[in-house]
Amino acid sequence: MCGIIGIASNDNVSSNIINSLKKLEYRGYDSAGIAINNNEKINQKKVKGKLDNLIYALQEDQFDGKVGIGHTRWATHGEPSDKNAHPHSSRSVSLVHNGIIENATELKKTKEVRDYHFESDTDSEVITALLTHHRREGLSHLESIKKTITILEGSYALAIIFDDNKDTIFGAKNGSPLVAGTNGVENSIGSDSIALSSVANRVCYLEDGDIAVLDNKNIEIYNIKGDKANREFVEIGITESDVSKGEYNHFMEKEIHEHPLAVGETFRQFIDYDTGIIKIPNLNLDFSKISKIHLIACGTAYYSCLVGKYYFEQYSRIPVDCDMASEFRYRDPVIDSNALCIFVSQSGETADTKAAVDYCRDRKIKTLSIVNVKNSSIARDSDYCLYTKAGAEIGVASTKAFTAQLSVLLSMAIHLATLIKSITIDDNKKICKEVMQATQLLEQAIERSYSLKDVAKSITKAKGVMYLGRGTSFPLALEGALKFKEISYIHAEGYPAGEMKHGPLALIEKNLPVVCIVPPGPLFHKTISNIQEVIARGGKILMITDDETLESNSENIWEIFRLPKCPKSIEAIIYSVPIHMLAYYTAVELGNDVDQPRNLAKSVTVE
Repeated sequence: MCGIIGIASNDNVSSNIINSLKKLEYRGYDSAGIAINNNEKINQKKVKGKLDNLIYALQEDQFDGKVGIGHTRWATHGEPSDKNAHPHSSRSVSLVHNGIIENATELKKTKEVRDYHFESDTDSEVITALLTHHRREGLSHLESIKKTITILEGSYALAIIFDDNKDTIFGAKNGSPLVAGTNGVENSIGSDSIALSSVANRVCYLEDGDIAVLDNKNIEIYNIKGDKANREFVEIGITESDVSKGEYNHFMEKEIHEHPLAVGETFRQFIDYDTGIIKIPNLNLDFSKISKIHLIACGTAYYSCLVGKYYFEQYSRIPVDCDMASEFRYRDPVIDSNALCIFVSQSGETADTKAAVDYCRDRKIKTLSIVNVKNSSIARDSDYCLYTKAGAEIGVASTKAFTAQLSVLLSMAIHLATLIKSITIDDNKKICKEVMQATQLLEQAIERSYSLKDVAKSITKAKGVMYLGRGTSFPLALEGALKFKEISYIHAEGYPAGEMKHGPLALIEKNLPVVCIVPPGPLFHKTISNIQEVIARGGKILMITDDETLESNSENIWEIFRLPKCPKSIEAIIYSVPIHMLAYYTAVELGNDVDQPRNLAKSVTVE
């Protein structure tokens, strides 16, 4: 969640660190800081609030140096404040940390740091205290780090500089992501490849227990045993256009408009154009022996799993359970040895999801991940991996990653169904033709969604919003409510429309906005009946449908938003557009920070 950057160069690194911190803003943060080694003296500046506050503060001081570290903090231990911002420094060492040190309270009571003057309320500063003690005891820089991390419990990604080593940055990783990068002129370390995209063209993903030592010429990595490790460097694959807003006002707006590209590119890797069918190439997994599927994820990715459950059970006729990753391990799940556990994560670094992967791997359960970032921790730790092709997603409120995840899950379900013959080759070909319409239909849906601006202006005055749907539209109702509340800060809830009479109808009052997702099909008339229950109690209806016959027969139907007619197979993908657009326009109308909503982070790398 916190963002880390460290750069070792032949030139002054201050401006490059600031530029990299700007790229890390998408992770979510409440304070920022920088530390530079200037001729064996560490200069530090850190402030509460946005990065602009740090930039302004730096105008008062000269921060020159060829080695430095920076940080954007998302508060865990200790409130957002100047003193709790990173880096945490003593006279001899400065560090930035992403993660949680679970035994920090106990470590602060040990004789090694009992006399250290703590200036913050954070767990991170205990690492500074321990390193300072070990250096005073005469240990080398590397040995000080090795000894310190052996007694840390919890997760950490660290970037460390020492006052008497003006050319070198040290990094250490356990649980939280850390990436080393190079461009042949300078070397760097950071939370992700996006952070390094302007200072590196090749990166390697550190593994748990690794310690990295880098200066402007070399990067050396030592594994958990202390041996030099040969980690593979890969092309970073991110351009400046990927991490800029371009012509759009916000990253979220840009990413909604990238739904067609993300879905098209994701589906394309699973279409056999010679035979006209959907299949998963190069996946050496015997689907015929799979007894059950467990879909496991957090947040928006969890809602994609709920839709995926419909896909697998409808087409493949294999039982599916869906679990929130944060709960999965703690209920001590009963998992058949022939089950397949599928983990979905945009970043591939989601802490709860990664822990669930490790739980299954330890029990020798087959694992498959669906992620958007190659070589991410979850991808590396899984037996099998499929990738969404959504490109860099910067906005905290996930949009195009959601529809790309649906595309992979649908493709998997069709591939599996074909292999086990629960659908025919002709069925597969028919669905493949429908899938190939997705890009065009998404473009039309985006164009039509501009009309939701006027709805958003009215909905800003609501004290709450309800989303209703049945079938795959129920997970979409949950997704719509999540997007709406996380960026508008207006309370929203998603419900199955058929459950309204079992309690939620008590919340309906005059003019309460109710967003109803009502595609044609076997559940259409049942959903309309549920909507009538809401209308009778004064709720104000926004109906989202591609049915062409439905007419407004009540003054309580606010608006009927019509999508282009779309096939049932890709319905959930197309219907995602207006629920994302409505949330976006409402947040813009309210003047909220759309891309960096309060209290939230893009990559949740702590439990």
